[in-house]
Amino acid sequence: MSSDRISLTRPDDWHLHLRDHATLATTVPHTARCFRRAIVMPNLKPPVTTVTAAGEYRDRILAAIPPGGSFEPLMTLYLTDNLAPVEIDRAAATSWLAAVKYYPAGATTNSESGVTAIEKTWPVLERMQELDLPLLMHGEVNHRDVDIFDREAVFIDQVLQPLIRRFPGLRMVLEHITTREAAEFVAQADARIGATITAHHLLYHRGHMLAGGIRPHLYCLPILKRDVHREALRAAATSGNPRFFLGTDSAPHPVGEKESACGCAGVYTAPAALELYAEVFEEEQALDRLEAFAAFHGPDFYGLERNISRLELVRNDWTIPGRYHFGAAEVIPVRAGETVRWKLAGGA
Repeated sequence: MSSDRISLTRPDDWHLHLRDHATLATTVPHTARCFRRAIVMPNLKPPVTTVTAAGEYRDRILAAIPPGGSFEPLMTLYLTDNLAPVEIDRAAATSWLAAVKYYPAGATTNSESGVTAIEKTWPVLERMQELDLPLLMHGEVNHRDVDIFDREAVFIDQVLQPLIRRFPGLRMVLEHITTREAAEFVAQADARIGATITAHHLLYHRGHMLAGGIRPHLYCLPILKRDVHREALRAAATSGNPRFFLGTDSAPHPVGEKESACGCAGVYTAPAALELYAEVFEEEQALDRLEAFAAFHGPDFYGLERNISRLELVRNDWTIPGRYHFGAAEVIPVRAGETVRWKLAGGA
């Protein structure tokens, strides 16, 4: 690996929002340009709660892949209070259905149909444990008496640890971790617990979002935390620990829904996601560990084959466009109009 060129196995994105219908013409190509597979979140309106609905959504995604592309969407089911265990049987028998997603009701975008009390899901989680279907968790409590900056740490204490004790064979992913507490917990847990880390939580802390004025395009949930937490995430991502892997949580919203009196949570990183991770790993003097984080740890955790194809990043400054078409609207990506140091070889 030269100082100006990085060759790595084609990576995967283990946490992604593509949205639906006309917007797929933008989001799918942005991800497919560098990621071979991606776990696609099910929080549509209405949510994806059946294998049939997941298959229909998958077909719409496949139709948006650019000609000659080789992107594979891995679908998920949205866990609700009344999801039937028989749907888990169908999911486990479907090769492209990778996991079930847990949202606390009302915790984030389109989570109104989420779980109101984790105890209501015991029969489904029991069946998932029996069939070895992973549970993906938006790891926050949604209690009004818990400060928004503490919700992840409280989730670990009040929900995750009891869940691990009750279901000792259930594989779980604590998604888009944002705190030192989460990084330490996963590092000390056993091999059935994994975690995804986003590029934006590695790049930014809450001061970037709030100091000198509110920057709505950095507003996400879980929310950006203090810099001490960002530093802990950087250490975890670059540590080589196989239980930390790449998950962008790229989550686009139309400009008008971000720049509003009650802006939506979500950061759109897909147009430059891999390049942004490369910046972080270079700053941490860990470029030699980027390939494992991006391309090995995720498939190993999910029990899938690693990708065979390769790609290259080259040191070549380029400017992220200020906005992209997004159906009938537009979406503003992270770092819009700013320079990125790395670029996908052969990319536009």
